[in-house]
Amino acid sequence: MRILIIEDEPGISGFLKQGLEEEAYAVDIADNGKKGLEMALEGYYDILLVDWMLPGMSGIEITRQFRKEYPSTPILFLTAKDTSDEAIFALQTGANDYIRKPFNFEELLARIRVQFRSRSDDQLSLSLGPINLFTENHRVEINGKEVVLTQKEFALLEYLIRHKNKVCRRSRIIESVWDIHFDYDTGVIDVFINSLRKKLGLTKDNNYIQTIRGVGYMAREE
Repeated sequence: MRILIIEDEPGISGFLKQGLEEEAYAVDIADNGKKGLEMALEGYYDILLVDWMLPGMSGIEITRQFRKEYPSTPILFLTAKDTSDEAIFALQTGANDYIRKPFNFEELLARIRVQFRSRSDDQLSLSLGPINLFTENHRVEINGKEVVLTQKEFALLEYLIRHKNKVCRRSRIIESVWDIHFDYDTGVIDVFINSLRKKLGLTKDNNYIQTIRGVGYMAREE
């Protein structure tokens, strides 16, 4: 799971990044509001941790703009504000939850897990045209017939479908599916894409996984 932290205090963001990576999450940091919104809108994150008060753009405005494109991605506010009215306002703006600073890391971790659990319950199955992917038992069917995929093929297909109709850049695919965060030959992605297309019987006439030349791939409904 990928987490974006939008927080301008290096001590807090660094502490969170270290702790979350120790829990096997992939974490990116933005230290101002405008950069944070730009990164968030790329659509590669499973949850946003957003500070309320940020240089360039507030957490409230980030949430408003982000919700126009991504209505379901969880947002958890990190805030020093301590009144009920302010908390209600954040939730009404589009946040899923909030936690007041200073906070206990274990409590934050529990709140993150609740959001992931709620989201996974809503997405036990994903679809792309005639392709159905069932996350609970790692099963894939096309036109009702089971297709056997390797673990990595399944993860790649799931990633593409979760970001359906959006361009998935090679660098993001290699980070999210392979969990590689350094310069790496992304040609391995092409091998797995070709294998997926072959196993799923995809052709030019039912091209549900499209190549975006020089950029990456896109899962697209016909």
